Amino acid sequence: MLSEPSTRIVRATLPAVGAAIEDITGLFYRKLFDAHPDLLRDLFNRGNQASGAQRQALAGSIAAFAARLVEDPDTRPDVMLGRIAHKHASLGITPAQYDVVHTHLFAAIAEVLGDAVTPEVAAAWDEVYWLMANALIALEARLYAEREVAAGDVWHTWEVVSRTEETADTATFRLRPADGSPAPHFRPGQYVSVQVPLPDGARQIRQYSLSGAPGGRLHSITVKRVHEGTFPDRAAPDGEVSHHLHTRVRTGDLLQVSLPYGDLVIGPDVADAPLLLASAGIGCTPMLAMLEHLADTGHPAPVTVVHGDRAPADHALRAEHALLTEKLPDAAAHFWYEHPAPGHPADRTGRVDLGGLPVPAGTRAYLCGPLPFMRSVRTQLLARGVRAADIHYEVFGPDLWLAES
Repeated sequence: MLSEPSTRIVRATLPAVGAAIEDITGLFYRKLFDAHPDLLRDLFNRGNQASGAQRQALAGSIAAFAARLVEDPDTRPDVMLGRIAHKHASLGITPAQYDVVHTHLFAAIAEVLGDAVTPEVAAAWDEVYWLMANALIALEARLYAEREVAAGDVWHTWEVVSRTEETADTATFRLRPADGSPAPHFRPGQYVSVQVPLPDGARQIRQYSLSGAPGGRLHSITVKRVHEGTFPDRAAPDGEVSHHLHTRVRTGDLLQVSLPYGDLVIGPDVADAPLLLASAGIGCTPMLAMLEHLADTGHPAPVTVVHGDRAPADHALRAEHALLTEKLPDAAAHFWYEHPAPGHPADRTGRVDLGGLPVPAGTRAYLCGPLPFMRSVRTQLLARGVRAADIHYEVFGPDLWLAES
């Protein structure tokens, strides 16, 4: 709850802060990494820093949080916070790191805005920051407690049991705990963080969805090698971690892997609901875990599976995608390819178009893929009468949707 005096000040200063927020976050990261170079080397995604995506995501989250507090000071955007908390938990973020961020963020605010930052303005935005930070700390504490681990203690050593080349640029790695302990349970749609050592001494981290069914003794991740230009929604260099996994990691190697987290999950509340699982590119991986779970539990309601890709040869786990759909009593898969193979249906060529597909009342939709794809599918679903609250999504990389909230 934002206090009444702070609400007035934040409402009055939000346009100025919003206009300068990317300058503020850019200076914040420079100050942070000057003081703590290990964070850029071992925690923050260097590719996203180089492209500016991380700066834009942070700016968007702060601005969106502040705007929603001003619109309704008595509530907080728990969906947005929950998504961030899951990502933080998978990285092993601890409460002390919020103090570090606060120090450098408010130094950047003061430097960029200068005399406009009066003691009253600083106090109001300090209240905004700690409302957001303490909410995240509490959510992350709950996530750690659910796993029965101390804050940040999420990393374990896993052995690569097998590696399968799915496409020219996609490989599946099957993993088991190196100490012989049982693989931790996960909910269909969740992901793990993978930390790898790089030649310059950095230990970079990326998240990968678990593509197998929950409850097995192995975990599977399917990794797409990220080239510059792979993701049309953001400029980014070649992926350091994906290239390392593709070129260096083989059967018998060890990896540092986090406990599973993520809020794009199939829950018990969808037991009788029609579902739509829409993905593009490597975004199919969480959908496969969901499909396997739905097949194992005999989901009785209609399930519509939608996927878009460049070509059949680029569609990782294509056979599994189709076979798992066929296991369900009332499901159909619809694949769109920009460059289809001979014999592919003409109405499935190009970009995903839901126009000819049934979207029953009460549909719950789950989306994963590049932002332009998810924006398009979300717009189509809203036009078909699906409630915004029933459309859930996962972003690989910084959540740039927050910058547009």
